[in-house]
Amino acid sequence: MRLTRRDLIRSTAIAAATPALAPLAGIAPAALAQTGGGEAPAKGAWRHGVSLFGELKYPQDFKHFDYVNPAAPKGGTVRQIAIGTFDNFNVVVSGVKGNLAGPVFFTYETLMTPALDEVSTEYGLLAEAVSYPADYASVTYRLRANARWHDGRPVTPEDVIFSLDAFTKNHPQFGAYYRHVTKAEKTGERDVTFTFDQPGNRELPQIVGQLRVLPKHWWEGTDASGRKRDVTQTTLDVPLGSGAYRIREFSPGRTVVLERVKDYWGKDLPVAVGRDNFDELRYEYFRDTTVALEAFKGDAVDWRTENSAKDWATAYDFPAVKEGRVIREEFPIRSSGVMQAFAFNTRRDKFKDRHVRRAFNYAFDFEDMNQAMFFGQYKRIGSYFEGMPDLMSSGLPQGQELAILETVRDKVPPEVFTTPYTNPVAGSPEAVRANLREALRLFKLGGYEVRDRKLVNVKTGEPMAVEFLLSSQTFERLVLRYQPSLERLGIAVSVRTIDPTQYENRMRTWDFDIIVDSWGQSLSPGNEQRGFWGSQAADQPGSQNSVGIRNPAVDALIEKVIFAKDRAELVAATKALDRVLLWNFYVVPQWTYGKVRTARWDRFGRPETMPTYGASAFPTIWWWDAAKAAKTGGRS
Repeated sequence: MRLTRRDLIRSTAIAAATPALAPLAGIAPAALAQTGGGEAPAKGAWRHGVSLFGELKYPQDFKHFDYVNPAAPKGGTVRQIAIGTFDNFNVVVSGVKGNLAGPVFFTYETLMTPALDEVSTEYGLLAEAVSYPADYASVTYRLRANARWHDGRPVTPEDVIFSLDAFTKNHPQFGAYYRHVTKAEKTGERDVTFTFDQPGNRELPQIVGQLRVLPKHWWEGTDASGRKRDVTQTTLDVPLGSGAYRIREFSPGRTVVLERVKDYWGKDLPVAVGRDNFDELRYEYFRDTTVALEAFKGDAVDWRTENSAKDWATAYDFPAVKEGRVIREEFPIRSSGVMQAFAFNTRRDKFKDRHVRRAFNYAFDFEDMNQAMFFGQYKRIGSYFEGMPDLMSSGLPQGQELAILETVRDKVPPEVFTTPYTNPVAGSPEAVRANLREALRLFKLGGYEVRDRKLVNVKTGEPMAVEFLLSSQTFERLVLRYQPSLERLGIAVSVRTIDPTQYENRMRTWDFDIIVDSWGQSLSPGNEQRGFWGSQAADQPGSQNSVGIRNPAVDALIEKVIFAKDRAELVAATKALDRVLLWNFYVVPQWTYGKVRTARWDRFGRPETMPTYGASAFPTIWWWDAAKAAKTGGRS
């Protein structure tokens, strides 16, 4: 249900944990009705948090989240890696114009914030309370009286309305994400009400709660040189925020330094306890991951998230690791799933037939690639919700899932009901030959045959030629290992790597054959599925339906997911959607690991009980440990 960091800053890679979400303020018990989390409250009832399904874990008078250390010391600096560059601090046009500096998200707050030990549950942040009717046709948020911008001015309903308008008009993904909001209006001194275009969508109150609030007065003012600010343009003017951190200094494209706001308005609130403990967050930008790794080895940065299986297996044998001054640790990912894949542009005629798309999967020898290039660390992705067993389809459809699929039986491949989905398995010469023979059979079903060693369209005589469009050299060696198998089938293959700006421009016009893409999934899928796979998003510039799916069965199943009345129905509808997407072969699934690999200089402390769904949760709930730092050496 939640937009991921990839969704928000697609062109910016930050090798760090998701920015700390600002803390939740406590509310006097008399201010709220004690209502459950899963059911809509009585008309006019206010609550301190909301849950998509089920009850809230934390009562209105809770002191702090269970996974923090309430006595965590404040102080110290943590130096982290950011990959790429930046020329923009304006989050409104992130992914649309310029390269956003991802650390800027630390300076802003949202209306609500999630707990890292609950599923699909959020508690008031800028908003002290929320209320919505039983039919979910609207939602009202009441802002905290003491919520302040860093210049001391209060956060107001006008700020909230301005923010919604700015994001929806200038950011394609936000425009789609909030398109069901038909009106936002001030309905009280500190109240803002959002009206939706339809009732029954129980996720919409929480979606609106994820709105990042911007200061209207700052954006409508002038900068230091007297020029009027423009929320539609990129800027390196240091933004005004309301969060626990603000930007202290920066060097364009190279460094961003944030400092903890000592007089932050929410520092003593329940969910602020034990969080945001570092005095300084420093991000060093690197355009090359190899250089970034060497900087970590040389103690120029403190923390590294490792995405390369090869480097994880071979690059951490330097003395500091052997001496115990650098710690390697893996954290399980329990809060999200993923589909990462070679994605076809089905807007192009050569990829419209599902047999043709399936044939590309039979040419892909994952087992060889895993052993030769990944040191056997990965598993093949077999679901659009990989990593979340409760939501992954398996076996044959049964029960409620089967009943849902029956409603679209005439619009889906017959195998949906008769055959469990599996990826081809290779890894040996015999298996590879068998898979290539099956690929040729599938190509023939799709209207292609080999003539003079070239795979050509039987009707037009046009040879099959594909270009893999990449924005990073990381995937070049992987595509080059895939390329010979495709060429053995008579396919002309080219690989083109371009800079991020060019890549974004081509993506906006859907100018590609095959790309590497990924779609992050939450434990409670919902409205974002329309943006991933829905027909309306297929031609929307900047949407995440890069594949160009226009499928009435997929559209119908997405609606089943969104309008599920309970968790059981949500799970059944999600599995049905997963199964139909798989049997249409829109992508060639790649691989996943299921854990976050991290390495750190041993200078930090963390809570004894880590959050269930927060992976490492670094640096949000960690702190500077002076005693460890003294033993590690290198800096004070």
